[in-house]
Amino acid sequence: MKASRPRVRVLCVLYIRAASPPCRFLLRTRPTSSAHRESDRSIVRMALPNQQTVDYPSFKLVLVGDGGTGKTTFVKRHLTGEFEKKYEPTIGVEVHPLDFFTNCGKLRFYCWDTAGQEKFGGLRDGYYIHGQCAIIMFDVTARLTYKNVPTWHRDLCRVCENIPIVLCGNKVDVKNRQVKAKQVTFHRKKNLQYYEISAKSNYNFEKPFLYLARKLAGDPNLHFVESPALAPPEVQIDLAAQQQHEAELAAAAAQPLPDDDDDVFD
Repeated sequence: MKASRPRVRVLCVLYIRAASPPCRFLLRTRPTSSAHRESDRSIVRMALPNQQTVDYPSFKLVLVGDGGTGKTTFVKRHLTGEFEKKYEPTIGVEVHPLDFFTNCGKLRFYCWDTAGQEKFGGLRDGYYIHGQCAIIMFDVTARLTYKNVPTWHRDLCRVCENIPIVLCGNKVDVKNRQVKAKQVTFHRKKNLQYYEISAKSNYNFEKPFLYLARKLAGDPNLHFVESPALAPPEVQIDLAAQQQHEAELAAAAAQPLPDDDDDVFD
């Protein structure tokens, strides 16, 4: 009788490596002390007293432009920002927390809206301080609002220095446009991103935020994986006409810059 062989058990171990996130958001601003960082948190708590600061990347977005250009209408299209807004009367600002979902994870823009206070002799530096990105808005149906863009840009750069900035021409759904696409040249002079938008129709709503998110993440391939919850459009945009405006804008980009912005209105 043969002796039985000892049984050998083979233990298989399966190693599973957790996928690392494709990118990280970077705080692309000048170095700040711990006191300044605490000041940032205090500002958010002051403007949003009933909310905790979030544990995912968040950024202070400064929204500027002449009164009546549609800044408040624009930010209120994002339903979260409308429902959770808070008003801080001491500095005349509404802070709207706008959440977006990207392939890098969730992020939040604390969007600081002047709430019309720019009508009373400019904005206080406290509105701009610690801003990490910005949107300058003008109204394509009001030429003066575009002529004032350099002033808003200068104030931003004076306080915030080197931050990503988007220039937006709002109300492109309106027929009587006074600032033609080919007349918009300031962004080329200052190396800003420019988008034509219509707050009331939600046209190009996401593009300024996507551009800023990519700059803050340092990743040009970042993209949104969910569309934000937006209020239903109040108007319908003429897409054929807007495509013509976009074509004019592209053609103008190939032309030499004018010596003075006023020259393009002659």
